[in-house]
Amino acid sequence: MNMKKDIYIFKSGELKRKDNTLFFESQEGKKFIPIEETDNIYVFGEVDINKKFLDYAGEKEICLHFFNYYGYYSGSYYPRQHLNSGFVTLKQAEYYLDYEKRVVIAKNIILAALRNIQIVLRYYNKNKEDFNSTIEIIKENMLTIKESKTIEEIMAQEANSRIAYYRAFNNIIKNPDFYFEKRTKRPPKDKINALISFGNSMMYVTVLSEIYKTNLDPRIGYLHSTNERRFTLNLDIAEIFKPIIVDREIFSLLNKSILTAQDFKEDLNGTILKEDSMKKFVQAYNEKLMTTINHYKLNREVSYKRLIRMELYKLQKHITGEAVYEGFTAEW
Repeated sequence: MNMKKDIYIFKSGELKRKDNTLFFESQEGKKFIPIEETDNIYVFGEVDINKKFLDYAGEKEICLHFFNYYGYYSGSYYPRQHLNSGFVTLKQAEYYLDYEKRVVIAKNIILAALRNIQIVLRYYNKNKEDFNSTIEIIKENMLTIKESKTIEEIMAQEANSRIAYYRAFNNIIKNPDFYFEKRTKRPPKDKINALISFGNSMMYVTVLSEIYKTNLDPRIGYLHSTNERRFTLNLDIAEIFKPIIVDREIFSLLNKSILTAQDFKEDLNGTILKEDSMKKFVQAYNEKLMTTINHYKLNREVSYKRLIRMELYKLQKHITGEAVYEGFTAEW
């Protein structure tokens, strides 16, 4: 089965419908959108949209995701969920309201995320000793997580692990123009932080789009509290895939000099990617999502994007009592 494609719009213009077609009109003319082949539309430019377009996009189950000038995720047009299941929603809520059940899921998510961080560190551990101490710190934190009784304890150990992991970035990235001191957000204070923030936003939206294709409700997460946030489940599952997709792409883009210091600019006391640089990142990110690996359990080729959907199916089976959930760990 052919995977549907995502469309990314960086220019200013208007998204329109005419009869049974969708198209984007800008100063450069019209570009038609292949409806049956489109999965999501990512909008980075200044784009006008009318109701006719949204109605038809919704009918064709196309999600639209919007980013502001700084590359921050603004929101989504999330069509009516056609796969909603009252039973699954009730079970999802039950596993959130039962704190012990919620903690079990949160543990599995973070343990999978930390295992994937270790996989990344081992991949770049060229001298077989550069990151051994970092890997050991993460192992110790994972042991603590396994014994943790609260979400707060789990997140504290995850934060400690990420601090240790981030310290390794300067040894992984072989470009003197990029130095990473600490994680900062809104605004990111340096080039590495700008890349992490942008990449993580892309991952959150990718997971949200995959949730739409399942019976799960994106508003009910387990690691991240279901409160005033619109969506939380996508934040949860993104934790598992950020190290092996977003971080690996950052290292690759910088070490191959596909992105350089000239791809960034200072704005509002922070650092952001230039528009053309966002395009470079998005192209690499999309290619990574479409890349296939041999799944060690299924013994067949599966794309990274499909792995995210499979992770959601695994969680759904857990809350409906069909199987015990264990987060995905990369095998390279």
